[in-house]
Amino acid sequence: MKPTLLILAAGMGSRYGGIKQLDQFGPNGETIIDYSLYDAIRAGFGKVVFIIREELKDDFEDVFGPKLKGVIEYDYAIQGFQSYVPEDLGQVERAKPWGTGHAMLCGWQQTQTPFAIINADDFYGLEAFELVADFLNHSADDAEHTLIAYQVKKTLSENGTVSRGVCEVNDEGYLDVVTERTKIFPQDGKIYFEESGDLTELSPETPVSMNFWGFKPSVFPITQALFTEYARNNYNAPKAEFYIPVVATHLIKSGLGKLKVIPNASEWFGVTYPEDKPTVQAALKKLHEEGKYPDQLW
Repeated sequence: MKPTLLILAAGMGSRYGGIKQLDQFGPNGETIIDYSLYDAIRAGFGKVVFIIREELKDDFEDVFGPKLKGVIEYDYAIQGFQSYVPEDLGQVERAKPWGTGHAMLCGWQQTQTPFAIINADDFYGLEAFELVADFLNHSADDAEHTLIAYQVKKTLSENGTVSRGVCEVNDEGYLDVVTERTKIFPQDGKIYFEESGDLTELSPETPVSMNFWGFKPSVFPITQALFTEYARNNYNAPKAEFYIPVVATHLIKSGLGKLKVIPNASEWFGVTYPEDKPTVQAALKKLHEEGKYPDQLW
């Protein structure tokens, strides 16, 4: 059974200032999602699920439907403010979606196989999809999941600080802890993160999470139980977000699962700020020129 790819595409793009999921970056107007789809198909995925807000569905169908019909099965999962929120809490007032962990939960009904989950607005590269597909196809333990890790030096922005999940990996290659560092930046040839005004240096090769995970379906009921508790505790916090690393940490600490960290030396690039767009456009153009991608993806 081929693995499924879930794409996190319900975000608001608050720092970017627009719907960057559908913005055009490639030489022929390709979105970043186009490259992820192309690479996932090459790597042997059998289905794609777009996790989106209801109001984006028609736009997504217009952009991706003609490309995917007859090539790979695809579906939509709607991340609504009320999705999986306990009914007794009533109508919840939200300023933004509930976060990546909740988005993953919203893809449960559309996902019957081991799956990978990625951000819509990050370029991950073919190798990452091949690595995660190989893991999902061969790992027989329902409680064994994975995280594709990138070197922090390959994930920085020239236009501001970035948030990254800094990974600590044990001797067996499994994740011990992932810690969200919200202000990582290069300075004078070194890399630092800032917390409470203090600077801490990071090794350039430090493995970080770029939200590229591989899970078995056993994660869904565990995620639902966690989110139910989270929603009860945060239903009055309109910007509170429930993230995938919270699920990962719970799996590890509870003994309900483990996450193999798969290192990956690929270049990552993404768009946090509008000023990142020319850099990404140039990088994609270069990949086409090098023959990594054909002139026309579709």
